[in-house]
Amino acid sequence: MKAAMSLVGSQGIFSATEVFLVAAIFCLVFLLIQSFRQHVPKGLKSPPGPRGYPILGNVLELRKDTHLALTRLSQKYGDVMEVRIGTRPVLVLSGLDTIKQALVKQGEDFMGRPDLYSFRHVADGQSLAFSPDSGEVWKARRKLAQNALKTFSIAPSPTSSSTCLLEEHISKEADYLVTKFLQLMDEEKSFDPYRYLVVSVANVICAMCFGKRYDHNDQELLNIVNVSDQFSNAAAAGNPADFIPVLRYLPSRTMSLFKDFNKRFLHFVQKIVQEHYKTYDKNNIRDITDSLIEQCLQKKVEANTATQVPKEKVVNLVNDLFGAGFDSVTTGLSWSLMYLVTYPDIQKKIQEELDQTIGRERRPRLSDRGTLPYTEAFILEMFRHSSFLPFTIPHSTTRDTVLNGYYIPKDRCVFVNQWQVNHDEKLWKDPLTFNPERFLSAGGTEVSKEDGEKVLVFGLGKRKCIGELIARCQVFLFLSTLLQQLEFSVCNGKKVDMTQLYGLSLKHKRCKHFQVKQRFAMKGMN
Repeated sequence: MKAAMSLVGSQGIFSATEVFLVAAIFCLVFLLIQSFRQHVPKGLKSPPGPRGYPILGNVLELRKDTHLALTRLSQKYGDVMEVRIGTRPVLVLSGLDTIKQALVKQGEDFMGRPDLYSFRHVADGQSLAFSPDSGEVWKARRKLAQNALKTFSIAPSPTSSSTCLLEEHISKEADYLVTKFLQLMDEEKSFDPYRYLVVSVANVICAMCFGKRYDHNDQELLNIVNVSDQFSNAAAAGNPADFIPVLRYLPSRTMSLFKDFNKRFLHFVQKIVQEHYKTYDKNNIRDITDSLIEQCLQKKVEANTATQVPKEKVVNLVNDLFGAGFDSVTTGLSWSLMYLVTYPDIQKKIQEELDQTIGRERRPRLSDRGTLPYTEAFILEMFRHSSFLPFTIPHSTTRDTVLNGYYIPKDRCVFVNQWQVNHDEKLWKDPLTFNPERFLSAGGTEVSKEDGEKVLVFGLGKRKCIGELIARCQVFLFLSTLLQQLEFSVCNGKKVDMTQLYGLSLKHKRCKHFQVKQRFAMKGMN
């Protein structure tokens, strides 16, 4: 309250106080009415949770490192608990079995999205991923987007019958990164790899969505991919502005940057889609955007008209596919490099495995995944230990339901705590220790599929990230290509800071002290 009042000049303090008093009275009355309205059927009970403060609810407890705060609370109140952010109740799910029960076994009940203030600014409120809509039209268009993504990833490469389009795009960008990192070492002696990772990863999805790649100095692309934290900060689970309406009318740098980012991002995609409409040729479907335009222009009336894509929806679908295609992969790769320089012995083991299995005469391929168990185990442990996607995008109940004996009403906002699962002592021995071996069989020759499936990264059920397979392929192929040819370290006397910065995805502080050393002279690898 004091912080809000300090934003008002001395001449306006009393009027601001009056406004807040009226808001406070309104919220208290609303809360009282809601408490009378919520009817819990006989034999059931409401989820337990902390009491919180009037008006604010539990927002003060959750204001910093929300994933850690909710994990601590779940230890006291259980896997199904309820907190309040402002006056709005939020269901928080923890525990692998409970989350699977909700998102998979009762998937229809929990597949909604809450109508949050920040969500309304993503793709003008028409985002496939953030939209509150979960009906038949939404399902049909999600499936359409999945099919387009799949088609332009597994399709054979035009230059090699043994590789797919996705593999060709990733390998090309990974090779570029190797060359770029070595060039930077010659010029600057140390560098920040994130700046280059993000463009190369974005270029993979650009190739699939737009049929083109961008130069690493392209300012239009850099203005988007280099400031993705402006999106992550506001879209994080627990943003007070999503739950306390009065905050939307106060100056907020975070929300201003978020709105501006979404406008620039949508404009970037709109421009490309418009160009595709001008050059569209039904006999030459070049990329995902063309594929979606084809559906839009299709004149034949199908039995299920929900699969038809209105012209204005093409931009929104492309916006979602492109937006989801670079941030999570870049964050995963960036965390990988942080772990590799922090644990050089682990880096060495991965490189020994690459040398023994692949050698130095050819590049790694996606088909190598099953033959590189230590590399795969490292990636799984990076996903688990960093948990850089601490929550799924918030869910919402589509109808009244019951979970673990607790009554959950329709339209209840739901947070799914992936970080808790990935650090649950019931599932993992010494969960705070970084240890890839935990995923390997006794002989170290195979990755435990059962343990791998316990790691939550991309969600579960009907709202699961549609780009999960592509993201996993990118992390594997980028990482194996880089480590086959380069050795990563930091400058003498320097250390990386592994402190996690909370947002929709957990970032780390950028490090400008990375160094690379070429492991062997390249001989025109295949």
